[in-house]
Amino acid sequence: MTDRGALALDPAVRAVLRAAAGRRHPLVLVDGPSGAGKSSLAAALVEAWPGTAPEVVRVDEAIPGWRGLRRGAERLGTSLVAPHARRATGVVHRWDWLADRAGAVARLRPGRALVIEGCGAFLAGRDRPDAVRVWVDAPYAERRRRALARDRGAFDPHWEGWEADWRRYLGRLGPQRTRALRVRLARLEPRGG
Repeated sequence: MTDRGALALDPAVRAVLRAAAGRRHPLVLVDGPSGAGKSSLAAALVEAWPGTAPEVVRVDEAIPGWRGLRRGAERLGTSLVAPHARRATGVVHRWDWLADRAGAVARLRPGRALVIEGCGAFLAGRDRPDAVRVWVDAPYAERRRRALARDRGAFDPHWEGWEADWRRYLGRLGPQRTRALRVRLARLEPRGG
């Protein structure tokens, strides 16, 4: 990430760290549309986290295909977020995007802070009122450019379908329905998210 990109993230990182301070096993949900800068924010957050770095789970690891945003996020809430709240081992059922089928299962032990980033993170954490929620956005043209550049053409044929699935999700659980820190990142170098 460029220094300018890091500087753009600094105020958001500080706000999230303040919001998570004092919580024993914090959960941070970083949501927003594709290409907005969620992964960049999550990475900056991990770098700045005091003490033991949090576990980071990307929602798209658990989404079953291009039209599975809701199903994947809900399953992540049941298999990972709920156990995290009980201080139990959580599970991430990964999706193998290249083979277009279910992939490996990852187990995450309790005890560390958890950052869930990606489209659908708020849905995954909907039963955790104690979670720190961060909504990341950017202008449509900028986020489309970043998302397509990040995935080097693999995402191109799926952009419209993904965006439609995203907009359905947005209508149900967007930032206007959820109290969240809001971050707008324009002209950020792509790191993901």
